[in-house]
Amino acid sequence: MFRKFSAGESVSGTTQAKASVVRGIRTKLTEQYPELADYISDIIPKKEPLHILKCHDHIEILMRDNELLLFRQRDGPYIPTLRLLHKYPTILPRVQVDKGAIRFILSGANIMCPGLTSPGARMDVSLPQDTVVAVMAEGKEHCVSIGMTKMSTDEITRVNKGIGVENIHFLCDGLWNMKDFHR
Repeated sequence: MFRKFSAGESVSGTTQAKASVVRGIRTKLTEQYPELADYISDIIPKKEPLHILKCHDHIEILMRDNELLLFRQRDGPYIPTLRLLHKYPTILPRVQVDKGAIRFILSGANIMCPGLTSPGARMDVSLPQDTVVAVMAEGKEHCVSIGMTKMSTDEITRVNKGIGVENIHFLCDGLWNMKDFHR
């Protein structure tokens, strides 16, 4: 999604969200990510302005104090950026890939089922299809990617073929390299 993303070309406009919109976003986030409830006041404080960046491909990015927090495409789920996930690593369920998959993930490839079921890989929690997950790598402390499961973890283990997790946002992609956006 963010492989060829750049702040100068991809962002078409910014608006400051109204207080009612911010309340709605906070509510939606705590419903979508129950683990985020403890941190929601730190991530999106009630009294600080929240800006919405409108981007190409119907992507919306939430920003506070020039820090990119969450994004979504069309009316899909809000997904935390990797920088936010590195600050609050427990807000998403995790899957782990083996060392051999790291270079492919960092070039934007989807995570294949064998990369999630081989020695060195882990799927500790049973997850349904279309779950936003943090993709960890064997031997690494921080997640290397954020993805969405294309099958349930039970199916991934059983079928062991095809795409298991769609790679949405990864280290060194356009969104990661954007760091801070200055209006």
